[in-house]
Amino acid sequence: MPTELEYRIALTLTPQIGCVAAKNLVQHFGNATDIYKAKRSILSKMEGIGTVRADSIRSFQDFDACAREAAFLEKHHIQPLFLTDPSYPQRLLNCYDSPTLLYYRGSANLNHSRIAAIIGTRKNSEYGRQCVTELVEALAPHDVLIISGLAFGIDTLAHREALKQQLPTVGVLAHGLHTLYPPENRKLAREMVEEQGGLLTEFMSGTAPDKHHFPTRNRVVAGLADVTIVVETDIKGGSMITAELANNYNRDVVAFPGRVTDSRSRGCNHLIKTNKAALVTCGQDVLEFMNWLPLREKPRVQRSLFVELSADEKVVFDLLNQEAPLHIDELNIRSQLSSSAMAAALLSLELQGIIASLPGKLYKVA
Repeated sequence: MPTELEYRIALTLTPQIGCVAAKNLVQHFGNATDIYKAKRSILSKMEGIGTVRADSIRSFQDFDACAREAAFLEKHHIQPLFLTDPSYPQRLLNCYDSPTLLYYRGSANLNHSRIAAIIGTRKNSEYGRQCVTELVEALAPHDVLIISGLAFGIDTLAHREALKQQLPTVGVLAHGLHTLYPPENRKLAREMVEEQGGLLTEFMSGTAPDKHHFPTRNRVVAGLADVTIVVETDIKGGSMITAELANNYNRDVVAFPGRVTDSRSRGCNHLIKTNKAALVTCGQDVLEFMNWLPLREKPRVQRSLFVELSADEKVVFDLLNQEAPLHIDELNIRSQLSSSAMAAALLSLELQGIIASLPGKLYKVA
């Protein structure tokens, strides 16, 4: 009999069963085994399944392929992450088309508290390189997991800079873990796995990096990240698809602007212009936009001893101590101080933390 893992793999191989249908099935049955043991009559009555999908599930026979994939995972120490696993990326569960099964080699926590996707063109400029370097340097002290697609250009720069800054970084792939594309990044990928990062894909071994797999991969990048940061991209391409997907998932998107004459910035400028991305110019902007900066308590100002107050300050303080809040005009009348003397006294008392200003030119004792 197939194991639960093999049934999980089967769920990704069964014709007519996509991610949405698989998610509905798992939510109903709780595991993959019970899906394939369920009666056709029960399956066919489920919303979104019907007779065609029910017949496809009941007629699935290729469990040998599932067993081979399970053996491959064990041999190469690859972790399968199913929808119901605690280590499955919980952010992806909020996406309607969550991958049914992910294959993961690495040790980075895919449920890290802060995850940023850094994406862009494969043919970056020096400007793009500088943006990525400064960006990751700024994120480094704030414990951010960096993800990208391990492609040439901006992706590669993001992964390398993350390693340099000792941040965990995960590459999301458009193929199986039997290979690495592009092959020039094999050394980088190995370093990512060794340095508490990882490689993640929803494609089983033997799946080639075909063109139509990249948009599928991009939705994982968009759904996995809290914020998608677009550094450089033309008006068309994978980065624009990822940004659009992130918007559809109600995730934050930010972009670095560029020269209007530079094709590598046309996509970023368009995202900003159409309000699909917030404009950022540095890592500090990203941290502020995401509220990832630590909250700073305003230092309490210790009140000065009253004996240190000037005569004018003492008059103002006594008035406010008796009745507050008072308007500045009322203070002027009661104190009989000149306007300049009143302004000086109020400023000094406020700087010492003795009084506080309120909207409408009102003042009170702090």
